[in-house]
Amino acid sequence: MIKQLNHSQHSVASQIYGVFQGSYKVEAALIGTTHFPPLSRSVQNIESATTLFYGYFEANVLAAVIEISVTDMLLSIESLTVSPHFFRKGIAHKLLNFIISTYQRPEAIVETAAVNTPAINLYRKQGFRVFKTWTPAHGIEKVAMLMKKGQST
Repeated sequence: MIKQLNHSQHSVASQIYGVFQGSYKVEAALIGTTHFPPLSRSVQNIESATTLFYGYFEANVLAAVIEISVTDMLLSIESLTVSPHFFRKGIAHKLLNFIISTYQRPEAIVETAAVNTPAINLYRKQGFRVFKTWTPAHGIEKVAMLMKKGQST
């Protein structure tokens, strides 16, 4: 089941934080770094976020979270995380499909680490294409991916 999360509630923000921490620790290991900026995000930061959060629940457990921001023209996927206990079940794909169909915008954008092959493959299957590669100050090479409405996969 997928539903919007009221991340301003401390208990909900704490659950989101738990999913983030589990997922981002795996991503940090994949990247080969101990300093991974998303791991420093706090419960309070989640509570005060101006973005929207949706959760995927399996047996009443928050298994995955997608965080988005939306304008008239753009859907921005800020994060998509799956708890390691729920890896390889197609949950990220389901959440992504839900968000893209719910928030139909001319363009959708997402960023991820350049070495995060599983995430890049997931987004490519959805029609996203890499349009930018760069290395921010934290030193982890990133890619930005864009999907335009009507773009063929």
